[in-house]
Amino acid sequence: MELIPASGGVFEVTVNGEKIYSKDETGLFPSSENIIAMLDK
Repeated sequence: MELIPASGGVFEVTVNGEKIYSKDETGLFPSSENIIAMLDK
């Protein structure tokens, strides 16, 4: 796991180089439960 600092309010979650969530695309900040559910897919 790696945290990559950025600016502008962009929050993205990537797993093995694949983006599984983007706040920029949805406009919503995910809950921990939502991220965990995405990892189980």
